[in-house]
Amino acid sequence: MKKSLLALAAGAFILGAAEFVMMGILPQAAAATHVSIPTAGHYISAYAIGVCIGTLILVFGRKVPPKNLIILFMAIALVGNAMSALSVNATMLIVARFISGLPHGAFFGTATLIAKTLADKGKEAQAVSMMVTGQTVANMLGVPAGTLMAEFLSWRLAFGILAAWAAMTIVLTIAWIPFVAPIKDAGIRGQFRFLTKPGPWIILAAVFTGNAGVFCWWSYVSPWLQKTGGWPSALVPMMMMLAGFGMVVGGLIGGQITDRWRHAGTAALGQAISCLGLLMVLTLPGNQFTSALLTFWIAFGLFFISAPQQLLMTEAGQGGGELIAGAAVQVAFNFGNAVGSVVGGAMLTTFAMNYRFTGLGGLPLGILAVALLTFYSLRYETHTDAIDRLRPVEV
Repeated sequence: MKKSLLALAAGAFILGAAEFVMMGILPQAAAATHVSIPTAGHYISAYAIGVCIGTLILVFGRKVPPKNLIILFMAIALVGNAMSALSVNATMLIVARFISGLPHGAFFGTATLIAKTLADKGKEAQAVSMMVTGQTVANMLGVPAGTLMAEFLSWRLAFGILAAWAAMTIVLTIAWIPFVAPIKDAGIRGQFRFLTKPGPWIILAAVFTGNAGVFCWWSYVSPWLQKTGGWPSALVPMMMMLAGFGMVVGGLIGGQITDRWRHAGTAALGQAISCLGLLMVLTLPGNQFTSALLTFWIAFGLFFISAPQQLLMTEAGQGGGELIAGAAVQVAFNFGNAVGSVVGGAMLTTFAMNYRFTGLGGLPLGILAVALLTFYSLRYETHTDAIDRLRPVEV
């Protein structure tokens, strides 16, 4: 891996861990701040809302070199995670989570541009997937480690380590990421010109609905593993590691396929994988084997779609809107997360805290995402590399 991609992956690790670790430590954070688990879901939503608002950084930072933007995003992540570690009540933790989420979408939009620019020709999706691997490794190692800390030490320690990691990533960024010229300055309005076309809106709607569907279940994966799967709390970190492994494998395979096939078609395939998993959450009997299988399966599908969706939007924004377009994926992703956690909590309240019904809440949303991506692929991706390589054969 190029050092520049390694530095970007380190930043993605922080943001991935900061976003997802709350799912693993939700019971402990809820108890420490004296709120119920459904109410503690607001800690997840606060981060997601921060992601949406933080994209505005790119509107005013369009003339700033992308490397400098990465440094700024890591400084904000440092402050937000340090504040999370020191939170003394629910209000403070919600504010801290909001601050932690501010750089998320803007980071991934900027990092996608850098990775794509520095990639070898024909391997842009693989470069983006390697950057995103930092986020998936966070789920494989960082989130389980945070869950273990919450179980045996303190949930606050996880956020303290992330703050220190952000400081380290600032150093790596300065040392390893070369200068990349700012994008074409199309003005404030020009950055959003790509949104005047229907294609990007279809992609963003698919990202939103797909992730809302998955997060109906994923937001409550820790108590689901215990209540439905029968896993003791001490082994939940192992299941988080299994989920992270699924994300790593899904992300890398998705990147490989994206470089060889339709971007939206690849994303539709990943969403379909997640949909099947949500159906099984609802219908399969709850035991350790099925819950472990589904933890890997849905996590695989969740990050299978990362590289194709990031590239779809970055390409849609060419001409001055690349950063905003790339960040918009994360906005839709996290807006979906926020809505998904609320819908999942409503399903729990409606069905007497039966965690299997989080799959019922998410399934229709996931199916809609598959339909949108399939429509986009058939409508807009009429020419693929495979088609371009065809040659007439004389007989």
